[in-house]
Amino acid sequence: MPHSPRWHAGRLWLHNSGTGEFGFVDGGKFQPLCFCPGYLRGLSFAGNYAIMGLSKPRDSKTFAGLALDQALEQRQMEARCGLYVVDLASGDIAHSLGLEGIVSEFYDVAVIPGKQQPAALGPGTPELKRMISVGSAPS
Repeated sequence: MPHSPRWHAGRLWLHNSGTGEFGFVDGGKFQPLCFCPGYLRGLSFAGNYAIMGLSKPRDSKTFAGLALDQALEQRQMEARCGLYVVDLASGDIAHSLGLEGIVSEFYDVAVIPGKQQPAALGPGTPELKRMISVGSAPS
């Protein structure tokens, strides 16, 4: 189940979502770099790091019996929902952010270059009333 193919640093990177593996294509063959405990969707890069979304499996027959289920069982892990940051040189998980509650799936991930602490604020929320922006307004 290939997902989120992206070209970065001279390689085609992608998720093998049905197995939980992230890797690249070399010589026409998928080369796994690491295992992530969830259904992988969404991929972006920041320097030598890949940022990817992990989703919990849906309760449906469509995603039942995937190799991901067996891999999680073998590792005595449960599927997670969140973001993983993977070091492309080593395959190590450098950072992660887990999400609990109503959010259980990611569809895509994007890096906003040059931004620190971006946020999505809804209209009429208390956070919007306290929002301070530093810098020039767009013209």
